[in-house]
Amino acid sequence: MSAPWVMILAGGASRRMGGTDKALLPLAGRPLIAHVRDRVEPQAGAVAVNTNTPGGLLGIDLPCHPDTLPDRPGPLAGILTAMRWARDHGDQPFVITVPADAPFLPGDLIPRLMLAADAPARHAALAASGGRLHPVCGLWPTALADDLDRAIRSGTRRVTDWTTAIDARTANFPATDPDPFYNVNTPEDLTRAAAYLDGTT
Repeated sequence: MSAPWVMILAGGASRRMGGTDKALLPLAGRPLIAHVRDRVEPQAGAVAVNTNTPGGLLGIDLPCHPDTLPDRPGPLAGILTAMRWARDHGDQPFVITVPADAPFLPGDLIPRLMLAADAPARHAALAASGGRLHPVCGLWPTALADDLDRAIRSGTRRVTDWTTAIDARTANFPATDPDPFYNVNTPEDLTRAAAYLDGTT
């Protein structure tokens, strides 16, 4: 089996960052999304970005795909975009999604998600660490794209509401410092991530 495709989700409004393109914020002299790409690209067969920024993300040499549903209905829309991209452009049986604001993702993310999902079976799998679920970091069978489309159109917005309905599996990762799924949601989080990278925290 070839390495799975990965879509980095950067389609949110980044309200806690003042509405800026969080993926492009500088971290250790590079865009935040570049650190995410460094983590997943060695594990992936192809990498793309889900972004609703007109024209894509400037300076990021990756294919960019906007939500396939209107009105930004949340992260499930990004997951749906990833599933359709992998299914329609690569005939992939499943796709991996990760957020654009997680610069410390584990180097074995994809194989452990695949193991938990019993890939290429029909199970989805979500990452967890320290007893906490990270539902945007997941493996998604592309055969479920139409099911997810219906769920979103019927009002489902929380990722975990849908993953509970489809009996998703969990891939458990050890909690480290920083946590491998550390999210940069605020300016303070960005400062702390920089401190982790330069060893001052």
